[in-house]
Amino acid sequence: MNLAPICLFTYNRLEETKKTIAALQKNNLASESELFVFSDGWNNETTKQKVLQVRTYLKLIKGFKKVTIYESKINKGLANSIINGVTKILIDFEKVIVLEDDLITTPNFLDYMNSALKTYKVRKDIISISGHSLKFNLPKGYESQVYLHGRAASWGWATWKDRWSLMDWEIKDWELFKKDNKAQKKFNANGSDMTSMLKGFFEGKNNSWAIRFCYNQFKLNMYTVFPITSKVDNIGFGENASNCKGYNRFNIKIDTTNRTSFIMQLDIKPNKNIINQIVSYHSIVTRLKSKLLTYYYNIIKK
Repeated sequence: MNLAPICLFTYNRLEETKKTIAALQKNNLASESELFVFSDGWNNETTKQKVLQVRTYLKLIKGFKKVTIYESKINKGLANSIINGVTKILIDFEKVIVLEDDLITTPNFLDYMNSALKTYKVRKDIISISGHSLKFNLPKGYESQVYLHGRAASWGWATWKDRWSLMDWEIKDWELFKKDNKAQKKFNANGSDMTSMLKGFFEGKNNSWAIRFCYNQFKLNMYTVFPITSKVDNIGFGENASNCKGYNRFNIKIDTTNRTSFIMQLDIKPNKNIINQIVSYHSIVTRLKSKLLTYYYNIIKK
């Protein structure tokens, strides 16, 4: 199999980075895969020391076909790091697998990602592959080991060069969209937080690349392929996280089978039962509960 290169984005979290690499090294296809590590620069003296510690560790990484490290001289931030880094790798490759420094993968993560990339390359209505999946009840009679959803996930994902090239990172039609209530309602069908997150980007409240990716996906009417059982666990919730600073409201079921072949129908279609269960994680009630629990835990810490 023509394996996809792996892009890993790191910053200043040494312990999380070590755990991410350790899990990735245990993947069945690790020794056959190229790893490209992007180390973002520091923004003050405190983070400088942490970033340098991470960079010292990165130089010791083994277990892959080849390891290439890119050290940024400036602090780009997660969004620009990912956009620029993925774009750079896709100059020379037709596909890419992307990870951040707080994701624990199962040993068959690379098997699943490469299989899905190969299977769904010809499906031009599919924009990405996700290695992460939320826990839900499988509908009776559902035989596939993947499902489709109109909202991409950023916790271990992959895409192809031709899909990435479709991205409008500036969201040039924002002024029209923010006045179109009908379009906003349709966008929010993938989660009640979608429009508010995109609005937050333009108001400077977040610098998310993921919500912009999801908006492009919505405009293009495309899907993401997800596994029935997650191949990724996020250990990055906490004060030092770029985006996941609060209570983790996302339940997952980790794949413990280590299977290396998967049932992936080329003509798979979205399943309303599954989509409704997944969207519930992003409902107003669930998000409000998450905010209250985050506030409660912060009070306890004080």
